[in-house]
Amino acid sequence: MTVVSRTAALALAGGIAAAATMLPALPALAHGAPTSPISRSAACADGGQRTGSAICKTARAANGREFGNFSNLRVPNVNGKDKQTIPNGELCSGGLADYKGLDLARTDWPTTKVTAGATLPITYAGTIPHQGTFRVYLTKQGYDPTEPLGWGDLSASPILTAQDPPLRSGAYRMSAKLPKDRSGRHVLYVVWQTSSTPDTYYSCSDLQIKAKTVAAAATKPAKAKASAAPKASRSAEPGVVASQQEVASPQATPEQADDVLLSPASAEAQDRVALGHQIIIAALIVIVGVLAGTGFNRWRAARR
Repeated sequence: MTVVSRTAALALAGGIAAAATMLPALPALAHGAPTSPISRSAACADGGQRTGSAICKTARAANGREFGNFSNLRVPNVNGKDKQTIPNGELCSGGLADYKGLDLARTDWPTTKVTAGATLPITYAGTIPHQGTFRVYLTKQGYDPTEPLGWGDLSASPILTAQDPPLRSGAYRMSAKLPKDRSGRHVLYVVWQTSSTPDTYYSCSDLQIKAKTVAAAATKPAKAKASAAPKASRSAEPGVVASQQEVASPQATPEQADDVLLSPASAEAQDRVALGHQIIIAALIVIVGVLAGTGFNRWRAARR
Protein backbone atom coordinates (compact mmCIF):
# COMPACT_ATOMS: atom_id res chain seq x y z
CA MET A 1 0.00 0.00 0.00
CA THR A 2 2.80 2.37 0.88
CA VAL A 3 4.62 1.81 -2.40
CA VAL A 4 1.39 2.24 -4.36
CA SER A 5 0.53 5.48 -2.52
CA ARG A 6 3.96 6.95 -3.13
CA THR A 7 3.82 6.02 -6.80
CA ALA A 8 0.39 7.62 -7.18
CA ALA A 9 1.55 10.81 -5.42
CA LEU A 10 4.59 11.14 -7.64
CA ALA A 11 2.49 10.61 -10.73
CA LEU A 12 0.00 13.26 -9.61
CA ALA A 13 2.78 15.78 -8.88
CA GLY A 14 4.40 15.12 -12.23
CA GLY A 15 1.08 15.58 -13.98
CA ILE A 16 0.45 18.91 -12.24
CA ALA A 17 3.94 20.16 -13.14
CA ALA A 18 3.48 19.11 -16.77
CA ALA A 19 0.10 20.78 -16.93
CA ALA A 20 1.56 24.00 -15.45
CA THR A 21 4.11 24.22 -18.21
CA MET A 22 1.28 24.12 -20.75
CA LEU A 23 -0.64 27.06 -19.18
CA PRO A 24 -0.05 30.61 -20.56
CA ALA A 25 2.01 32.91 -18.36
CA LEU A 26 -0.20 35.29 -16.31
CA PRO A 27 0.81 38.96 -16.49
CA ALA A 28 1.92 40.68 -13.29
CA LEU A 29 -0.49 43.33 -12.02
CA ALA A 30 0.65 46.90 -12.71
CA HIS A 31 -1.12 48.90 -10.03
CA GLY A 32 -0.80 52.69 -10.05
CA ALA A 33 -2.43 56.10 -9.54
CA PRO A 34 -1.37 59.78 -9.54
CA THR A 35 -0.19 61.04 -6.17
CA SER A 36 0.84 64.49 -7.45
CA PRO A 37 -1.33 66.27 -8.32
CA ILE A 38 -3.21 64.09 -5.88
CA SER A 39 -5.99 62.03 -7.46
CA ARG A 40 -9.33 61.30 -5.82
CA SER A 41 -8.42 57.64 -5.50
CA ALA A 42 -5.00 58.42 -3.96
CA ALA A 43 -6.77 60.68 -1.47
CA CYS A 44 -9.83 58.63 -0.49
CA ALA A 45 -9.55 54.98 -1.58
CA ASP A 46 -8.06 52.23 0.55
CA GLY A 47 -4.47 53.14 1.38
CA GLY A 48 -5.06 56.76 0.35
CA GLN A 49 -3.50 59.84 1.95
CA ARG A 50 -6.65 61.63 3.16
CA THR A 51 -9.15 58.92 3.92
CA GLY A 52 -10.25 60.69 7.12
CA SER A 53 -11.22 63.96 5.40
CA ALA A 54 -14.86 65.04 5.21
CA ILE A 55 -15.08 64.64 1.43
CA CYS A 56 -13.59 61.14 1.58
CA LYS A 57 -16.10 60.10 4.25
CA THR A 58 -18.92 61.49 2.08
CA ALA A 59 -17.58 59.68 -0.98
CA ARG A 60 -17.25 56.44 0.97
CA ALA A 61 -20.84 56.74 2.18
CA ALA A 62 -22.02 57.38 -1.40
CA ASN A 63 -20.01 54.35 -2.48
CA GLY A 64 -22.07 52.14 -0.19
CA ARG A 65 -18.99 50.08 0.66
CA GLU A 66 -15.31 50.43 1.36
CA PHE A 67 -13.28 51.58 -1.63
CA GLY A 68 -10.91 49.20 -3.33
CA ASN A 69 -7.17 49.87 -3.16
CA PHE A 70 -6.27 53.35 -4.41
CA SER A 71 -3.88 51.95 -7.05
CA ASN A 72 -6.23 49.30 -8.40
CA LEU A 73 -8.76 51.39 -10.35
CA ARG A 74 -8.38 49.49 -13.61
CA VAL A 75 -10.60 48.16 -16.39
CA PRO A 76 -9.47 45.20 -18.54
CA ASN A 77 -9.65 44.85 -22.31
CA VAL A 78 -10.52 48.46 -23.15
CA ASN A 79 -7.95 48.52 -25.96
CA GLY A 80 -8.17 52.29 -26.49
CA LYS A 81 -11.98 52.37 -26.67
CA ASP A 82 -12.28 54.56 -23.58
CA LYS A 83 -15.34 56.56 -24.63
CA GLN A 84 -17.21 53.44 -25.68
CA THR A 85 -16.34 51.62 -22.43
CA ILE A 86 -16.52 54.25 -19.66
CA PRO A 87 -19.95 55.94 -19.37
CA ASN A 88 -20.36 59.72 -19.06
CA GLY A 89 -20.58 60.74 -15.42
CA GLU A 90 -18.47 57.75 -14.36
CA LEU A 91 -15.05 58.79 -15.63
CA CYS A 92 -13.44 59.10 -12.21
CA SER A 93 -14.56 55.63 -11.12
CA GLY A 94 -13.86 54.01 -14.47
CA GLY A 95 -17.43 52.72 -14.26
CA LEU A 96 -16.44 50.39 -11.38
CA ALA A 97 -18.85 49.88 -8.48
CA ASP A 98 -15.97 49.70 -5.98
CA TYR A 99 -15.08 53.34 -6.79
CA LYS A 100 -18.38 54.99 -7.77
CA GLY A 101 -18.14 57.44 -4.84
CA LEU A 102 -15.28 59.15 -6.69
CA ASP A 103 -17.76 60.40 -9.30
CA LEU A 104 -19.49 62.79 -6.88
CA ALA A 105 -19.84 66.24 -8.50
CA ARG A 106 -18.58 68.42 -5.66
CA THR A 107 -16.33 71.43 -5.15
CA ASP A 108 -14.57 70.21 -2.00
CA TRP A 109 -12.33 67.51 -3.47
CA PRO A 110 -8.69 68.13 -2.49
CA THR A 111 -7.10 70.38 -5.10
CA THR A 112 -3.60 71.19 -6.26
CA LYS A 113 -2.98 74.90 -6.88
CA VAL A 114 -1.32 75.68 -10.21
CA THR A 115 -0.95 78.61 -12.63
CA ALA A 116 -2.25 78.72 -16.19
CA GLY A 117 0.52 78.31 -18.75
CA ALA A 118 2.87 76.72 -16.20
CA THR A 119 4.55 73.33 -16.45
CA LEU A 120 2.84 70.78 -14.19
CA PRO A 121 4.97 67.91 -12.84
CA ILE A 122 3.07 64.63 -12.52
CA THR A 123 4.02 61.78 -10.19
CA TYR A 124 2.21 58.52 -10.93
CA ALA A 125 2.83 55.92 -8.22
CA GLY A 126 3.48 52.40 -9.55
CA THR A 127 4.23 48.98 -8.10
CA ILE A 128 5.90 47.01 -10.90
CA PRO A 129 7.58 48.45 -14.02
CA HIS A 130 5.31 48.07 -17.03
CA GLN A 131 5.17 49.46 -20.50
CA GLY A 132 2.25 51.55 -21.64
CA THR A 133 1.03 54.96 -22.75
CA PHE A 134 -0.15 57.80 -20.54
CA ARG A 135 -2.70 60.24 -22.00
CA VAL A 136 -3.36 63.31 -19.87
CA TYR A 137 -6.43 65.47 -20.51
CA LEU A 138 -7.65 68.71 -18.95
CA THR A 139 -11.22 69.96 -18.71
CA LYS A 140 -12.22 72.79 -21.03
CA GLN A 141 -12.61 76.38 -19.89
CA GLY A 142 -16.16 76.72 -18.57
CA TYR A 143 -16.16 73.28 -16.94
CA ASP A 144 -18.77 73.08 -14.16
CA PRO A 145 -17.52 71.04 -11.16
CA THR A 146 -21.07 70.74 -9.82
CA GLU A 147 -21.99 68.53 -12.80
CA PRO A 148 -20.81 64.92 -13.30
CA LEU A 149 -17.69 64.73 -15.44
CA GLY A 150 -18.33 63.63 -19.02
CA TRP A 151 -16.16 63.03 -22.05
CA GLY A 152 -17.44 66.27 -23.58
CA ASP A 153 -15.94 68.23 -20.67
CA LEU A 154 -12.40 67.21 -21.65
CA SER A 155 -10.17 68.79 -24.26
CA ALA A 156 -10.34 66.99 -27.59
CA SER A 157 -6.61 66.22 -27.50
CA PRO A 158 -4.45 65.30 -24.52
CA ILE A 159 -2.14 67.98 -23.15
CA LEU A 160 0.45 65.22 -22.68
CA THR A 161 1.14 61.81 -24.20
CA ALA A 162 3.99 59.80 -22.66
CA GLN A 163 4.95 56.33 -23.87
CA ASP A 164 6.88 53.85 -21.74
CA PRO A 165 8.30 56.25 -19.14
CA PRO A 166 10.65 54.48 -16.69
CA LEU A 167 9.55 53.57 -13.16
CA ARG A 168 11.96 55.30 -10.77
CA SER A 169 11.74 55.19 -6.97
CA GLY A 170 8.23 53.75 -7.12
CA ALA A 171 6.76 56.29 -9.56
CA TYR A 172 6.47 57.29 -13.20
CA ARG A 173 7.42 60.95 -13.54
CA MET A 174 6.42 63.27 -16.37
CA SER A 175 5.35 66.89 -16.91
CA ALA A 176 2.61 68.64 -18.87
CA LYS A 177 2.29 72.22 -20.10
CA LEU A 178 -0.98 73.73 -18.90
CA PRO A 179 -2.99 75.84 -21.37
CA LYS A 180 -2.88 79.60 -20.82
CA ASP A 181 -6.64 80.07 -21.11
CA ARG A 182 -7.74 78.07 -18.05
CA SER A 183 -8.77 79.41 -14.63
CA GLY A 184 -10.78 78.20 -11.66
CA ARG A 185 -11.49 74.56 -10.77
CA HIS A 186 -10.57 71.93 -13.34
CA VAL A 187 -9.95 68.18 -13.53
CA LEU A 188 -6.78 66.55 -14.82
CA TYR A 189 -7.88 63.22 -16.27
CA VAL A 190 -5.16 60.59 -16.66
CA VAL A 191 -5.56 57.44 -18.75
CA TRP A 192 -2.82 54.81 -18.48
CA GLN A 193 -3.19 52.08 -21.08
CA THR A 194 -0.65 49.39 -20.29
CA SER A 195 0.74 47.32 -23.13
CA SER A 196 2.22 44.53 -21.00
CA THR A 197 -1.14 43.82 -19.29
CA PRO A 198 -4.72 44.01 -20.60
CA ASP A 199 -5.62 46.82 -18.17
CA THR A 200 -6.30 50.53 -18.53
CA TYR A 201 -6.22 52.78 -15.45
CA TYR A 202 -8.30 55.95 -14.95
CA SER A 203 -7.97 58.80 -12.46
CA CYS A 204 -9.21 62.31 -11.67
CA SER A 205 -6.97 64.96 -10.06
CA ASP A 206 -8.66 68.24 -9.10
CA LEU A 207 -6.82 71.49 -9.85
CA GLN A 208 -7.35 75.09 -8.79
CA ILE A 209 -5.88 77.10 -11.67
CA LYS A 210 -4.82 80.70 -11.19
CA ALA A 211 -5.22 82.82 -14.31
CA LYS A 212 -1.99 83.92 -15.97
CA THR A 213 -1.15 87.52 -15.11
CA VAL A 214 -1.22 89.85 -18.13
CA ALA A 215 0.48 93.26 -17.94
CA ALA A 216 -1.99 96.09 -18.51
CA ALA A 217 -1.33 98.06 -21.69
CA ALA A 218 -0.31 101.70 -21.20
CA THR A 219 -3.03 104.13 -22.19
CA LYS A 220 -2.53 107.52 -23.87
CA PRO A 221 -3.86 110.57 -22.01
CA ALA A 222 -6.86 112.10 -23.76
CA LYS A 223 -5.45 115.65 -23.55
CA ALA A 224 -1.99 117.09 -23.22
CA LYS A 225 -1.29 119.11 -20.09
CA ALA A 226 -1.57 122.86 -20.65
CA SER A 227 1.89 123.48 -19.20
CA ALA A 228 3.56 120.87 -21.40
CA ALA A 229 5.51 122.17 -24.38
CA PRO A 230 3.96 121.16 -27.71
CA LYS A 231 5.74 118.49 -29.69
CA ALA A 232 6.68 118.99 -33.30
CA SER A 233 4.56 116.87 -35.58
CA ARG A 234 5.81 114.59 -38.33
CA SER A 235 6.19 116.18 -41.75
CA ALA A 236 7.04 114.94 -45.21
CA GLU A 237 8.95 118.23 -45.77
CA PRO A 238 11.99 118.78 -43.49
CA GLY A 239 11.79 121.89 -41.34
CA VAL A 240 8.01 122.37 -41.70
CA VAL A 241 6.16 121.93 -38.38
CA ALA A 242 2.74 122.72 -36.98
CA SER A 243 2.21 125.84 -34.94
CA GLN A 244 1.70 125.66 -31.17
CA GLN A 245 -1.93 126.69 -31.50
CA GLU A 246 -2.67 123.95 -34.01
CA VAL A 247 -1.04 121.14 -31.96
CA ALA A 248 -2.69 122.19 -28.71
CA SER A 249 -6.12 122.63 -30.29
CA PRO A 250 -8.65 120.57 -28.27
CA GLN A 251 -10.63 119.82 -31.43
CA ALA A 252 -7.78 117.83 -32.99
CA THR A 253 -7.04 114.24 -32.01
CA PRO A 254 -3.35 113.22 -31.65
CA GLU A 255 -3.53 111.62 -35.11
CA GLN A 256 -5.09 114.72 -36.62
CA ALA A 257 -2.52 116.96 -34.95
CA ASP A 258 0.22 115.03 -36.73
CA ASP A 259 -1.35 116.00 -40.05
CA VAL A 260 -1.75 119.76 -39.33
CA LEU A 261 1.07 121.28 -41.48
CA LEU A 262 1.72 124.71 -43.00
CA SER A 263 0.23 125.12 -46.50
CA PRO A 264 2.55 125.62 -49.53
CA ALA A 265 1.32 129.25 -49.84
CA SER A 266 2.35 129.98 -46.25
CA ALA A 267 5.74 128.41 -46.82
CA GLU A 268 6.28 130.53 -49.95
CA ALA A 269 5.35 133.68 -48.03
CA GLN A 270 7.90 132.82 -45.37
CA ASP A 271 10.57 132.34 -48.05
CA ARG A 272 9.81 135.80 -49.50
CA VAL A 273 10.10 137.41 -46.07
CA ALA A 274 13.41 135.67 -45.49
CA LEU A 275 14.70 136.87 -48.91
CA GLY A 276 13.65 140.43 -48.14
CA HIS A 277 15.55 140.27 -44.85
CA GLN A 278 18.65 139.06 -46.64
CA ILE A 279 18.44 141.97 -49.19
CA ILE A 280 18.07 144.56 -46.41
CA ILE A 281 21.04 143.11 -44.51
CA ALA A 282 23.18 143.16 -47.70
CA ALA A 283 22.23 146.80 -48.37
CA LEU A 284 23.14 147.77 -44.83
CA ILE A 285 26.51 146.11 -45.20
CA VAL A 286 27.16 148.06 -48.43
CA ILE A 287 26.15 151.36 -46.82
CA VAL A 288 28.33 150.69 -43.80
CA GLY A 289 31.21 149.87 -46.14
CA VAL A 290 30.74 153.08 -48.15
CA LEU A 291 30.56 155.21 -45.04
CA ALA A 292 33.62 153.52 -43.63
CA GLY A 293 35.55 154.14 -46.89
CA THR A 294 34.54 157.81 -46.99
CA GLY A 295 35.63 158.34 -43.43
CA PHE A 296 38.96 156.69 -44.08
CA ASN A 297 39.65 158.91 -47.11
CA ARG A 298 38.88 162.07 -45.09
CA TRP A 299 41.22 160.88 -42.34
CA ARG A 300 44.06 160.39 -44.82
CA ALA A 301 43.47 163.82 -46.41
CA ALA A 302 43.62 165.46 -43.00
CA ARG A 303 46.99 163.86 -42.22
CA ARG A 304 48.51 165.24 -45.40
